[in-house]
Amino acid sequence: MMRLPVQASPEGLDAAFVGVPLDTGTSNRPGARFGPRRIREESVMLRTINPSTGALPFQSLMVADLGDVNVNLYNLQDSCRLIQEAYQKIVAAGCVPLTLGGDHTITYPILQAMAKKHGPVGLLHVDAHMDTADKALGEKLYHGTPFRRCVEEKLLDCKRVVQIGIRGSSTTVEPYRYSRNQGFRVVLAEDCWMKSLVPLMAEVRQQMGGKPMYISFDIDGLDPAYAPGTGTPEIAGLTPSQALEIIRGCQGLNVVGCDLVEVSPPYDPFGNTALLAANLLFEMLCVLPKVRVV
Repeated sequence: MMRLPVQASPEGLDAAFVGVPLDTGTSNRPGARFGPRRIREESVMLRTINPSTGALPFQSLMVADLGDVNVNLYNLQDSCRLIQEAYQKIVAAGCVPLTLGGDHTITYPILQAMAKKHGPVGLLHVDAHMDTADKALGEKLYHGTPFRRCVEEKLLDCKRVVQIGIRGSSTTVEPYRYSRNQGFRVVLAEDCWMKSLVPLMAEVRQQMGGKPMYISFDIDGLDPAYAPGTGTPEIAGLTPSQALEIIRGCQGLNVVGCDLVEVSPPYDPFGNTALLAANLLFEMLCVLPKVRVV
Protein backbone atom coordinates (compact mmCIF):
# COMPACT_ATOMS: atom_id res chain seq x y z
CA MET A 1 0.00 0.00 0.00
CA MET A 2 1.35 3.45 -1.01
CA ARG A 3 4.76 1.86 -1.78
CA LEU A 4 5.27 1.33 1.95
CA PRO A 5 7.59 -1.38 3.29
CA VAL A 6 5.99 -4.74 3.99
CA GLN A 7 6.39 -5.94 7.55
CA ALA A 8 5.36 -9.26 9.10
CA SER A 9 4.89 -7.95 12.63
CA PRO A 10 3.06 -4.87 14.00
CA GLU A 11 5.76 -4.36 16.62
CA GLY A 12 7.20 -0.87 16.50
CA LEU A 13 4.46 0.48 14.24
CA ASP A 14 2.02 3.27 15.04
CA ALA A 15 -0.31 2.32 12.19
CA ALA A 16 -0.49 -0.31 9.47
CA PHE A 17 -2.49 -1.17 6.39
CA VAL A 18 -3.96 -4.68 6.50
CA GLY A 19 -5.78 -6.55 3.74
CA VAL A 20 -8.67 -8.91 4.43
CA PRO A 21 -9.44 -10.64 1.11
CA LEU A 22 -12.80 -12.14 2.04
CA ASP A 23 -16.13 -12.01 0.19
CA THR A 24 -17.78 -15.19 1.46
CA GLY A 25 -20.36 -13.02 3.23
CA THR A 26 -21.62 -11.21 0.14
CA SER A 27 -25.28 -11.48 -0.87
CA ASN A 28 -25.20 -10.13 -4.42
CA ARG A 29 -22.16 -9.51 -6.64
CA PRO A 30 -18.95 -11.17 -5.36
CA GLY A 31 -15.37 -10.05 -5.96
CA ALA A 32 -14.49 -8.06 -2.84
CA ARG A 33 -11.82 -10.66 -2.03
CA PHE A 34 -9.80 -8.97 -4.78
CA GLY A 35 -10.32 -5.53 -3.23
CA PRO A 36 -7.08 -5.32 -1.21
CA ARG A 37 -4.94 -6.17 -4.24
CA ARG A 38 -6.60 -3.61 -6.50
CA ILE A 39 -6.65 -0.86 -3.86
CA ARG A 40 -2.91 -1.34 -3.38
CA GLU A 41 -2.36 -1.09 -7.14
CA GLU A 42 -4.28 2.19 -7.31
CA SER A 43 -2.45 3.62 -4.28
CA VAL A 44 0.92 3.95 -6.01
CA MET A 45 0.43 7.61 -6.91
CA LEU A 46 -0.46 8.71 -3.39
CA ARG A 47 2.14 11.04 -1.91
CA THR A 48 3.33 11.69 1.63
CA ILE A 49 1.53 14.85 2.78
CA ASN A 50 -2.02 16.18 2.64
CA PRO A 51 -1.84 19.82 1.51
CA SER A 52 -5.59 20.31 1.96
CA THR A 53 -5.50 19.54 5.68
CA GLY A 54 -1.82 20.08 6.46
CA ALA A 55 -1.52 16.52 7.79
CA LEU A 56 1.97 14.97 7.82
CA PRO A 57 1.26 11.28 8.46
CA PHE A 58 4.64 9.88 7.48
CA GLN A 59 6.56 12.49 9.43
CA SER A 60 4.46 11.65 12.49
CA LEU A 61 3.98 7.88 12.43
CA MET A 62 5.79 4.63 11.75
CA VAL A 63 3.63 3.00 9.07
CA ALA A 64 3.93 -0.23 7.06
CA ASP A 65 1.83 -2.73 5.13
CA LEU A 66 1.24 -5.94 7.09
CA GLY A 67 -0.01 -7.83 4.06
CA ASP A 68 -3.22 -9.86 4.11
CA VAL A 69 -4.90 -11.84 6.87
CA ASN A 70 -4.87 -15.54 6.03
CA VAL A 71 -8.63 -16.20 5.85
CA ASN A 72 -10.50 -19.44 5.18
CA LEU A 73 -12.54 -18.85 2.02
CA TYR A 74 -14.52 -22.04 2.61
CA ASN A 75 -15.71 -21.21 6.12
CA LEU A 76 -17.01 -17.76 7.08
CA GLN A 77 -17.09 -18.41 10.82
CA ASP A 78 -13.53 -19.73 10.80
CA SER A 79 -12.45 -16.70 8.78
CA CYS A 80 -13.95 -14.45 11.45
CA ARG A 81 -11.95 -16.32 14.08
CA LEU A 82 -8.75 -15.88 12.09
CA ILE A 83 -9.45 -12.17 11.57
CA GLN A 84 -10.14 -11.59 15.25
CA GLU A 85 -6.95 -13.37 16.28
CA ALA A 86 -4.87 -11.39 13.76
CA TYR A 87 -6.29 -8.06 14.89
CA GLN A 88 -5.89 -8.83 18.56
CA LYS A 89 -2.13 -9.09 17.93
CA ILE A 90 -2.11 -5.84 15.95
CA VAL A 91 -4.06 -3.90 18.56
CA ALA A 92 -2.06 -5.39 21.46
CA ALA A 93 1.11 -4.03 19.84
CA GLY A 94 -0.29 -0.49 19.99
CA CYS A 95 -0.70 -0.35 16.22
CA VAL A 96 -3.77 1.27 14.63
CA PRO A 97 -5.07 -0.91 11.76
CA LEU A 98 -6.37 0.58 8.51
CA THR A 99 -8.13 -2.26 6.73
CA LEU A 100 -8.57 -2.94 3.02
CA GLY A 101 -11.64 -5.15 2.55
CA GLY A 102 -13.14 -7.52 1.84
CA ASP A 103 -16.89 -7.53 2.40
CA HIS A 104 -18.48 -5.87 5.42
CA THR A 105 -18.64 -9.09 7.44
CA ILE A 106 -15.00 -8.47 8.37
CA THR A 107 -15.83 -5.46 10.56
CA TYR A 108 -17.49 -7.74 13.12
CA PRO A 109 -14.35 -9.73 14.10
CA ILE A 110 -12.25 -6.57 13.86
CA LEU A 111 -14.52 -4.87 16.40
CA GLN A 112 -14.32 -7.94 18.61
CA ALA A 113 -10.57 -7.37 18.75
CA MET A 114 -11.01 -3.63 19.29
CA ALA A 115 -13.40 -4.11 22.20
CA LYS A 116 -11.02 -6.48 23.96
CA LYS A 117 -8.57 -3.59 24.30
CA HIS A 118 -10.75 -0.48 24.35
CA GLY A 119 -14.11 -1.72 25.60
CA PRO A 120 -17.24 -0.70 23.66
CA VAL A 121 -16.25 1.79 20.95
CA GLY A 122 -18.05 4.54 19.10
CA LEU A 123 -18.70 3.91 15.42
CA LEU A 124 -18.87 6.14 12.38
CA HIS A 125 -20.46 3.95 9.73
CA VAL A 126 -20.76 5.21 6.14
CA ASP A 127 -22.90 2.92 4.00
CA ALA A 128 -25.97 2.63 1.78
CA HIS A 129 -27.22 -0.12 4.10
CA MET A 130 -27.81 -0.43 7.84
CA ASP A 131 -26.08 -3.84 8.14
CA THR A 132 -28.21 -4.52 11.22
CA ALA A 133 -30.32 -7.35 9.78
CA ASP A 134 -30.68 -10.44 11.95
CA LYS A 135 -30.21 -13.18 9.36
CA ALA A 136 -30.55 -14.16 5.71
CA LEU A 137 -31.40 -17.62 4.42
CA GLY A 138 -31.17 -18.77 8.02
CA GLU A 139 -27.60 -17.51 8.45
CA LYS A 140 -26.80 -14.97 11.15
CA LEU A 141 -23.37 -14.09 9.81
CA TYR A 142 -22.99 -12.26 6.50
CA HIS A 143 -22.30 -8.73 5.31
CA GLY A 144 -25.80 -7.51 6.23
CA THR A 145 -25.58 -8.44 9.93
CA PRO A 146 -22.22 -7.31 11.40
CA PHE A 147 -23.48 -4.45 13.52
CA ARG A 148 -26.36 -6.42 15.04
CA ARG A 149 -23.85 -9.06 16.10
CA CYS A 150 -21.69 -6.26 17.53
CA VAL A 151 -24.62 -4.88 19.53
CA GLU A 152 -25.45 -8.32 20.88
CA GLU A 153 -21.87 -8.76 22.10
CA LYS A 154 -21.75 -5.21 23.53
CA LEU A 155 -18.86 -4.21 21.27
CA LEU A 156 -20.39 -0.81 20.51
CA ASP A 157 -21.16 2.24 22.62
CA CYS A 158 -24.58 2.60 21.01
CA LYS A 159 -25.05 6.23 22.01
CA ARG A 160 -21.94 7.00 19.94
CA VAL A 161 -22.92 5.20 16.72
CA VAL A 162 -23.67 7.27 13.61
CA GLN A 163 -24.73 5.77 10.27
CA ILE A 164 -24.49 8.07 7.22
CA GLY A 165 -25.67 7.61 3.63
CA ILE A 166 -28.44 5.07 4.23
CA ARG A 167 -30.76 4.58 1.26
CA GLY A 168 -32.27 2.15 -1.22
CA SER A 169 -35.12 -0.33 -1.30
CA SER A 170 -35.55 -2.97 1.38
CA THR A 171 -37.54 -6.10 2.09
CA THR A 172 -38.40 -4.81 5.57
CA VAL A 173 -38.06 -1.68 7.71
CA GLU A 174 -36.96 -3.77 10.69
CA PRO A 175 -33.21 -2.95 10.42
CA TYR A 176 -34.10 0.76 10.40
CA ARG A 177 -36.18 0.36 13.54
CA TYR A 178 -33.51 -1.79 15.16
CA SER A 179 -30.75 0.79 14.63
CA ARG A 180 -32.84 3.63 16.00
CA ASN A 181 -34.04 1.53 18.94
CA GLN A 182 -30.40 0.94 19.93
CA GLY A 183 -29.83 4.69 20.03
CA PHE A 184 -27.91 4.92 16.74
CA ARG A 185 -28.09 8.22 14.86
CA VAL A 186 -29.23 7.37 11.32
CA VAL A 187 -28.55 9.96 8.60
CA LEU A 188 -30.35 9.09 5.38
CA ALA A 189 -28.74 9.89 2.04
CA GLU A 190 -31.68 12.20 1.30
CA ASP A 191 -30.62 14.31 4.27
CA CYS A 192 -27.19 14.75 2.64
CA TRP A 193 -28.23 15.66 -0.88
CA MET A 194 -26.88 18.92 -2.30
CA LYS A 195 -25.21 20.10 0.89
CA SER A 196 -21.92 20.21 2.75
CA LEU A 197 -21.56 17.67 5.57
CA VAL A 198 -19.21 19.89 7.61
CA PRO A 199 -22.05 20.95 9.97
CA LEU A 200 -23.10 17.32 10.43
CA MET A 201 -19.56 16.30 11.31
CA ALA A 202 -19.34 19.07 13.92
CA GLU A 203 -22.31 17.38 15.62
CA VAL A 204 -20.70 13.95 15.22
CA ARG A 205 -17.50 15.17 16.90
CA GLN A 206 -19.54 16.38 19.86
CA GLN A 207 -21.30 13.02 20.03
CA MET A 208 -18.10 10.96 19.86
CA GLY A 209 -16.21 13.02 22.43
CA GLY A 210 -12.73 11.85 23.39
CA LYS A 211 -13.48 8.14 23.79
CA PRO A 212 -12.24 5.49 21.33
CA MET A 213 -14.11 5.35 18.03
CA TYR A 214 -13.86 3.31 14.84
CA ILE A 215 -14.50 4.33 11.21
CA SER A 216 -16.14 1.76 8.93
CA PHE A 217 -16.59 2.98 5.36
CA ASP A 218 -18.50 0.87 2.85
CA ILE A 219 -17.67 2.15 -0.63
CA ASP A 220 -21.32 1.69 -1.63
CA GLY A 221 -22.09 4.66 0.61
CA LEU A 222 -20.98 6.65 -2.42
CA ASP A 223 -23.10 6.98 -5.53
CA PRO A 224 -22.36 4.27 -8.14
CA ALA A 225 -21.57 7.03 -10.63
CA TYR A 226 -18.35 7.45 -8.62
CA ALA A 227 -17.96 3.94 -7.20
CA PRO A 228 -19.53 1.36 -9.53
CA GLY A 229 -17.19 -1.44 -8.46
CA THR A 230 -19.14 -2.79 -5.51
CA GLY A 231 -21.43 -5.68 -4.73
CA THR A 232 -24.67 -3.95 -3.76
CA PRO A 233 -24.83 -0.51 -5.46
CA GLU A 234 -27.66 1.90 -4.64
CA ILE A 235 -28.52 5.04 -6.60
CA ALA A 236 -28.47 8.62 -5.25
CA GLY A 237 -25.60 8.25 -2.84
CA LEU A 238 -22.90 10.45 -1.38
CA THR A 239 -20.27 12.24 -3.45
CA PRO A 240 -16.48 11.94 -3.08
CA SER A 241 -16.30 15.48 -1.70
CA GLN A 242 -18.83 14.55 0.98
CA ALA A 243 -16.75 11.47 1.79
CA LEU A 244 -13.74 13.74 2.32
CA GLU A 245 -15.80 16.00 4.58
CA ILE A 246 -16.86 13.00 6.67
CA ILE A 247 -13.35 11.61 7.12
CA ARG A 248 -11.65 14.97 7.60
CA GLY A 249 -14.36 15.78 10.13
CA CYS A 250 -12.89 13.03 12.34
CA GLN A 251 -9.67 14.97 12.88
CA GLY A 252 -9.11 15.38 16.61
CA LEU A 253 -11.15 12.31 17.54
CA ASN A 254 -9.72 9.23 19.23
CA VAL A 255 -9.75 7.02 16.13
CA VAL A 256 -8.51 3.53 17.06
CA GLY A 257 -9.08 1.82 13.72
CA CYS A 258 -10.59 2.18 10.25
CA ASP A 259 -11.75 0.02 7.38
CA LEU A 260 -12.73 0.54 3.74
CA VAL A 261 -14.83 -2.37 2.50
CA GLU A 262 -16.84 -3.77 -0.42
CA VAL A 263 -14.62 -2.76 -3.35
CA SER A 264 -15.28 -5.38 -6.04
CA PRO A 265 -12.72 -5.06 -8.87
CA PRO A 266 -14.61 -7.25 -11.38
CA TYR A 267 -17.23 -4.47 -11.54
CA ASP A 268 -14.60 -1.70 -11.62
CA PRO A 269 -13.10 -1.98 -15.13
CA PHE A 270 -11.20 1.33 -15.06
CA GLY A 271 -10.08 1.15 -11.43
CA ASN A 272 -11.92 4.32 -10.37
CA THR A 273 -13.59 2.69 -7.35
CA ALA A 274 -10.29 1.30 -6.09
CA LEU A 275 -8.59 4.65 -6.72
CA LEU A 276 -11.26 6.37 -4.64
CA ALA A 277 -10.87 3.75 -1.91
CA ALA A 278 -7.09 4.21 -1.79
CA ASN A 279 -7.48 7.96 -1.41
CA LEU A 280 -10.07 7.58 1.35
CA LEU A 281 -7.74 5.25 3.25
CA PHE A 282 -4.99 7.87 2.95
CA GLU A 283 -7.42 10.43 4.37
CA MET A 284 -8.16 8.08 7.27
CA LEU A 285 -4.45 7.77 7.98
CA CYS A 286 -4.24 11.57 8.03
CA VAL A 287 -6.82 11.91 10.85
CA LEU A 288 -5.22 9.45 13.27
CA PRO A 289 -4.56 11.00 16.69
CA LYS A 290 -0.75 11.25 16.54
CA VAL A 291 -0.59 12.87 13.09
CA ARG A 292 0.91 16.39 13.15
CA VAL A 293 -0.79 19.15 11.20
CA VAL A 294 0.93 22.28 9.87
